[in-house]
Amino acid sequence: MLEAAAMEIRGRILGFLEGGSAKSDEELREAIEEEVFRRSQKSYLSAEQKRKLVDRVFHSFRGLDILQPLLEDPSITEIMINSHEEIFIERAGAVTRCEERFESRQKLEDVIQAIVAKVNRTVNESNPIVDARLADGSRVNVVLPPVALKGPTMTIRKFPPRPMSMEDLIGKGAITREAADDLRKLVECRFNIFIGGGTGSGKTTFLNALAGYIPADERIITIEDSAEVQIRNIPNLVGLETRNANTEGRGEITIRDLIRSSLRMRPNRILVGEVRGAEALDMLSAMNTGHEGSISTGHANSSADMLSRLETMVLSGAELPLTVVRKQISSALDILIHLSRMRDKSRKVTEIHEVLGVEDGEIRLNSLYLYREHPGEPPGLARTANPLVHARKLEFAGLMLKERRTDE
Repeated sequence: MLEAAAMEIRGRILGFLEGGSAKSDEELREAIEEEVFRRSQKSYLSAEQKRKLVDRVFHSFRGLDILQPLLEDPSITEIMINSHEEIFIERAGAVTRCEERFESRQKLEDVIQAIVAKVNRTVNESNPIVDARLADGSRVNVVLPPVALKGPTMTIRKFPPRPMSMEDLIGKGAITREAADDLRKLVECRFNIFIGGGTGSGKTTFLNALAGYIPADERIITIEDSAEVQIRNIPNLVGLETRNANTEGRGEITIRDLIRSSLRMRPNRILVGEVRGAEALDMLSAMNTGHEGSISTGHANSSADMLSRLETMVLSGAELPLTVVRKQISSALDILIHLSRMRDKSRKVTEIHEVLGVEDGEIRLNSLYLYREHPGEPPGLARTANPLVHARKLEFAGLMLKERRTDE
């Protein structure tokens, strides 16, 4: 009923907007409220229904239509639009279908164009896939027909207005305080860290939390496809974002371009939001050429798998012997962290490894923390008996990692 009423009122408001000068948001909302009041005299509407109807019509003109209330709901973490009639949302790790729907495919396409235009991106039939972001930092991925078979598809990953700190993650059980304290020491002492995990495992959230340990007097460069990293504790911060090619196929700026440019910007550390391809070689080169303490993320199913994926990424952009690639990786990376999405939908740190080097042609890892599930014992991240081998940076700072007691 509300959907039909919204369409009827919207039709009347269109005439109001087309006549005369441009109307302010206040004038538009007042006009909508008057129409809703008239409608309620014909058919009873509760106060809540009136409010929803006013917001629904207003957002169809000045907001993102039915997406606006979903974006304003802090409990929703992801919005998945499969078509103009099919929308799913994620709350607390659970995915459910949403009752709302766009009035037409054209309306969804209009909303998509409004979103991508604000960040100078272009999406059309010849360029049907694009990454963008909203004003609040939410990440947007768009896929248009003919690639998307059901119609225009859009996925929005929302981020909280305040990035989660390591204390927040400890409180949620994503990591133990002991492990967080050790990671703080590693970040402060400029260990190069790589964060791996599956889709939706919380890699960007964890990168933000780790960045909270970076000393405030350093200069940081962030490099991303679509800006997601939220760092609030570093005054000397520069954020760089890639750019797609224009309609003539020119003007593209890739992550590789940005990494190379960042080396001339005097950074203390470089944070690469996510590596997916040949830019992995440039990232490793930066870590190997004096930019210690850099952090990056990537998709993988385990830390060992992350190493294999990094090898593949590097080899996709350079014809190098595998032994050389492995030496480059082991020389650049100090610590691997792996995040997992658990059966109960929670996200946790499940592995922390030290990268030791290449031995017998393979990269060796030293397990520092592992997530364990033993019958009769509560599952959790536990410190192994292995000491940190390459502890020189910590020793210079007069620090050491927590070691497991021998009687445990």
